[in-house]
Amino acid sequence: MITAIVLIHADNGRIPETAQAVADTEGVTEVYSCAGDVDLIAIVRVRDHEQIAEVVTGRIDKTPGVARTTTHIAFKSYSSAEVEAGFSLGE
Repeated sequence: MITAIVLIHADNGRIPETAQAVADTEGVTEVYSCAGDVDLIAIVRVRDHEQIAEVVTGRIDKTPGVARTTTHIAFKSYSSAEVEAGFSLGE
């Protein structure tokens, strides 16, 4: 499974509707509205890179209210237990 994090700049007056439309997109597992440099963050989980291209450029980018996106591909995931163990001093 490939995970992509999509940072979305949305039209200011359409953020809730845009978030819901992106959340309803096949391949999108979560959408967060947030403060900061971007309006929405979508988590995309698919089986191959071609599907990322289809979901992001074929669907999310064409969603009404989406102004632009930036996509980051995740290489590895870490659970809180794995991160804690990695920084543990053996206590």
